Parts: sequence; C-alpha cells; structure tokens
Amino acid sequence: MKRNLSFSRVSAFRRLAILITLMFVGEAVFFLPFVVTRVFRPTFLTVFDIDNLQLGTAFSVYGIVAMFSYFFGGPIADRFSSRKLIIFSLLVTASAGFILALIPSLTTLTLLYGFWGLSTILLFWSAYIKGIREFGGEESQGKSQGLVDGGRGFVAALIASSTVFLLDAFLPVSAGQASTENLTDALSRVILVFTFSVILAALIAWLILPVQATPVKLKSTRLSFKGVGRAIKERTVWLQALIVLCAYVGYKCTDDFGLYAQDTFGYDDVESAHIATISFWMRPIAAMIAGFLGDKLVHSKITRVCFLILIVGSLIISSGILTGDVFIFIAITLASTSLGIYGLRGLYYALFQESKIPLSYAGAAIGFISVIGYTPDIFMGPLMGVLLDNNPGKLGHQYLFGVLVIFGLIGLIASILFGKTSPATDESTQSPKQNI
Repeated sequence: MKRNLSFSRVSAFRRLAILITLMFVGEAVFFLPFVVTRVFRPTFLTVFDIDNLQLGTAFSVYGIVAMFSYFFGGPIADRFSSRKLIIFSLLVTASAGFILALIPSLTTLTLLYGFWGLSTILLFWSAYIKGIREFGGEESQGKSQGLVDGGRGFVAALIASSTVFLLDAFLPVSAGQASTENLTDALSRVILVFTFSVILAALIAWLILPVQATPVKLKSTRLSFKGVGRAIKERTVWLQALIVLCAYVGYKCTDDFGLYAQDTFGYDDVESAHIATISFWMRPIAAMIAGFLGDKLVHSKITRVCFLILIVGSLIISSGILTGDVFIFIAITLASTSLGIYGLRGLYYALFQESKIPLSYAGAAIGFISVIGYTPDIFMGPLMGVLLDNNPGKLGHQYLFGVLVIFGLIGLIASILFGKTSPATDESTQSPKQNI
C-alpha cells in the first residue's frame, strides 16, 4: 500500500510511530558490527579465538570503508528514497549476521566489517539523517534530533540488557564453568537474535515510514567539492572536527568496559556483560541532560563540562584505585564517565549553531568534520589491541584510559578555543537549532 505522505503532514499518532521507528532503525543497523562486541567483548574474543589487536584491525577496515562512504552517501541519499535506502540497508546488514553466527575465520570476520562499512554508512547514514530532517521539519530540527538520539540510546540499552540475560539462559552451566563450546553455541544464538532484530527493524520501517510526497529533482548530476575548500578555511570547522575526534575516542573506549571488568576484577562473561550495559543506560540520560542544558545555555560551555567529566572518570580508571570489593564505586565511575562521553555525542553537531557556517556549504563542512572526527574508527581498534595485548591484566586498561585523558584534555582545549572563536557565544545570538 502506498503511503504518499511527507513526514510533516501526518497525524500526531503517526508522527509518534515514525519517531519510534527512527529510534529503532537508527540503532538496529549497528547491532551486529558494534553492539555485539561492546556488550560481549570477552566472550567474543574467546569464541572467535582472536586477540584485541585482531579485532581492532577488523574495526579499522570498517573505519576505512566508512570514511569513503561518508563522502558518497549524501549523493546516493539525494537520488533515492530515504525509506527505500533505510529498508535495503537493514536487510543487507542483517544478511551478514547469518555468516557471523557461523563463527567464521578472522579473514571472513574482517571482510564482514568492510561490508558493514558500506551497508551502514554508504547506504544508510545519509538517508537516515535525511529522514530525520523530513520528520522533524524546518521548525523543530533540534527537538527531533534530540528525541531520536535519546531514543536510540534507550533501544541500545534495552537490547543490550536483554541479550545478556539471553546469553546466560543459553548457557547449560554458569558462565564461570562454561566451556568454549558452550560459549560458542550461546554467542551464536545471541548473534541470531540480533540478526532477526535487524530484519524486524526493516519490516517496521516498511510498514511505518511514509513515502516522500515530492521527490527532490537534482539540478545537476555532477558532484561539486567547492564547498569543501570554503569549509576548511573556517577555523571553527577545524576545531569542531577536533572536538568530534576527541569525543569519539571516548565513545570507542566504552567498548572496553566489559573486558576491563573481567581483566581487572575477575568477573565472568555474564557479570562483565552486565557491567558493559551500565554505559548503554547512561546514553539516553546523557542525551536528554546535555540537550536540555545546551538549549538553555551555550553548547560549547556544556561541551567543556562533558570533557571535564570524561577526564575525571578516565583519571580514576587509569590510576588503578578502583577495586572489585566495592561494586558501587565501579558502577558510579563507569556511569559518570559514560555521562560525559554520551553527553558529548549529543552536543558536538549542535555546535553549528555557534559557528554560523553558511548553509551554502554547511553540507561540505559536515562531511569534512565527519571524515576527520570519525578517524578513531580506523586507529582506535589497533591502538586498543596493542595496549591491552601487550600489557595483560589491569595495566593495559589503565594505559588505555590514560590515553583517553590526553584526548579529553585536547578536546577541552579545542572546545575553549571554539567558544572564543565562534561568532555566537551566548544564548541570545544563537540561531535556530539545526539537525545534522
């Protein structure tokens, strides 16, 4: 059945349904490449018989492919329906999940991550952002982005917590007594649950997301990169790219929370997975708090506060003062560090309000910032692997979060300079919020 409706011309109930769908699909597409390893990293390494460096190399392949995909995903999204691209991307991403569930070799695993770099970024990301813009309308871009990002965090937390209980249920014995074969069978089943969840997301998108009423006609089929040249002349663009890069290093370090709990405190696979889910539950909370404060105050000022929280939390972890005897201190430290990390994720694109980048080359600025800012997808995996594999036990994790302290300090300095450089540094001069 055709649904020739624009996002802005639907009933309140339908808009709510679309909003919830965007929350679900926006996180579901990343279940297989990232959520599985973030929640079950110790189990994943054991079952696939690989070390941190080998997994990090697979992540790097994803990151390299994604860098190119950011450039070309936009023109693809302009030429095809957002709804069709979202559905197609979810289905092809899920298809690789059936291969992952077979627990393939390292070579195949690495190829899968390269494939996901195409399916989740080239085919999905720009179309998804475009879909949010269509849904939010020109008058409420900030509101729609904040709601969707917070909702994505809630979806991630819910699926993470649920699958931890599933892993425990799939094991015939306790996690501490489980053999490699037991863990392999249980993880394979969990991967299939994630895979069918992605397929379900595609089905929901097909049923709920409306067809664009009047497809945009392109004035030219040629790509122009003139805007990139103008964007890189802006000091605020470079500072914003640096802020995104430092914040994204923090996001990549959340992958380590589960393994940190196992190596440092001796938690088993299920207990360490529960520790990892603490970070997931902080995401929707951080998105709401940071979004609210950013709207009320100045976004660059709240960015500085988030970097300070990240730095303090990372210093505590890197110092090694936490012990497994007091679980509440571990939980509070990881939760507060995650609050800073996810608060930054909800703020770093809102900085466009202050930089006043002209709309004529705002897209080029976004693309340039994305390419620079998301380079941790390339280097953080191998860096984590080298630090953790060459320094067994808690020492490697201390080094890793020591590195995060350095990036946090760089990000803090960049956010301070951004606030001094940007033409709009107070609430009264900020322009209406744009959704990126």
